[in-house]
Amino acid sequence: MELTFTGRGLPVSDDIREQAAHKLARLERLEPRTTRIDLEFVAEHHPSPDGLKMVKAALKIPRKTFRARAEAHEVRTALDDVAEKLERQIRDHHGRRLGRWRKQVRFPRDPVPPPADMDE
Repeated sequence: MELTFTGRGLPVSDDIREQAAHKLARLERLEPRTTRIDLEFVAEHHPSPDGLKMVKAALKIPRKTFRARAEAHEVRTALDDVAEKLERQIRDHHGRRLGRWRKQVRFPRDPVPPPADMDE
């Protein structure tokens, strides 16, 4: 899995990189086909005393991309929220795939009737 970090108005320290790798490692266990996770850390354009930080994430697997974003006063809190949102999306995605499979097993398609004899 490849992690890419982008900081907009906010430096991305090594400590934040390590925490992000640790928190997002569980997503790779849930979805082993994960090829890449793009993280973007954004500070407010007009800083206020609150100083909200936003984290955007895009988890890419073949033929599908999961996206999440979260805002918080601290980057670590926003990172936790993003990881939870991505985990929920992956679990829902697996449930949908499993539901389709179960539906197919329970109600298989009607078998194709054998061709009529040409003798008659």
